[in-house]
Parts: sequence; structure tokens; C-alpha cells
Amino acid sequence: MFQRAISTSAVEEVGLRPAVVVEEYPDDQPFPSRLLLGWPQGEALHVHVAADKAADTLIVITAYRPDPARWESDFTGRKP
Repeated sequence: MFQRAISTSAVEEVGLRPAVVVEEYPDDQPFPSRLLLGWPQGEALHVHVAADKAADTLIVITAYRPDPARWESDFTGRKP
């Protein structure tokens, strides 16, 4: 996040507000994970999180601004 100049508050905003689930990875270990899309400050942000349901915790794996060259215009689907 630091290298990409993404603030903790931007990531928290994506994780705490209703976000669009872009992809789900139910078989990830040790916890299932998902890729979320949010729009903090009006800018698209993908946040990959894992859910530790026993601890009622989301673990941030990574966060990045989706590249328009690799994602559809709504940032919910990858381009072929």
C-alpha cells in the first residue's frame, strides 16, 4: 500500500462499506478470500481480503488501483 500510495483509510472504506465482489476464492488457504471493488474519493480501488470468520476479521492481502488496460471499464471483469 505504501509503495502504491494507497492510504489505510481508503482500504478501510472499501472493506467497511458495501463493496462489489469482483472475484471469490473459496478454496484459498488458510482462509477463503475475495477481491473487492470500492470507490474511495471517486477512484477505483481493488482490495483483496481474506475472511477469518472465527475471529470475525478481514485480512488485507493487497490493494491496488486496477489498470484500465487489464480490466473492463467498470473494473469488475478482466479483459481477454
